[in-house]
Amino acid sequence: MTLEARGLCIGFGERVVARGIDVALGAGSVTCLLGPNGSGKTTLLRTLLGLVRPLGGQVLLGGRALAEWRARDRARRVAYVPQSSESYFDFSVAEMVEMGRTPARGLFGAPKRSDHDAAASCLERMGIAHLAARPIHRVSGGERQLALIARALATEAPFVLMDEPTASLDFANQERVLEEIARLARAGTGVLLTTHHPDHALRIADHALLLRGGAVLAQGAAAATINSENLSALYGRHVEVAEVHSADGRARRFCIVRESARFD
Repeated sequence: MTLEARGLCIGFGERVVARGIDVALGAGSVTCLLGPNGSGKTTLLRTLLGLVRPLGGQVLLGGRALAEWRARDRARRVAYVPQSSESYFDFSVAEMVEMGRTPARGLFGAPKRSDHDAAASCLERMGIAHLAARPIHRVSGGERQLALIARALATEAPFVLMDEPTASLDFANQERVLEEIARLARAGTGVLLTTHHPDHALRIADHALLLRGGAVLAQGAAAATINSENLSALYGRHVEVAEVHSADGRARRFCIVRESARFD
């Protein structure tokens, strides 16, 4: 099964945010969306989820138009981690995560032992099992973000879309999330995420799509696409991609912004 966009035009009403987008998300792959603020990354995710109607082109899930899928069936196959989420009810962290089981059991179905176990496992994976009983309003923004990721994992959906999943996290928890995304991909899940950190994409992404000025600036294999030339054009600053070797000999690539004039 794949989740894909063909010739997609995205936006709101008559306002076009970006056009000409082709992207396919398959099993066991990580695709990263990079781009400056306002380039359409979140709008693209919401269009792929069916929350925003495309202005042109197609979104296909398993070869069928996304609009042909019932909402419940779509939710069982595509999970979503938003940038932030406020709850108007004082659910516990565990209850919030158990909501990820709703598409599988039905809106009015009572949670089963298997749902509790799945939620507990996801809390453990994200390192927040000790917060299970705490009201969601009484945890930090970073802890709430980890709970949202755990909720998406609990769906066991074959595709997970993540909107800046590490944005509000400290360094250690950023590493935890990146490791979990890589683990998901190894287990066969297709992951599409947005980030403002090209370093993170270099760490875990198989593919990259760069959006700027309402169009795709570049896309392809992450290792080839995330380079100094493309990043400089994307962000309007001179960006260098440097390689560093750790003590065990492994090579890692990092992005460095030159202290110079804007890139033209």
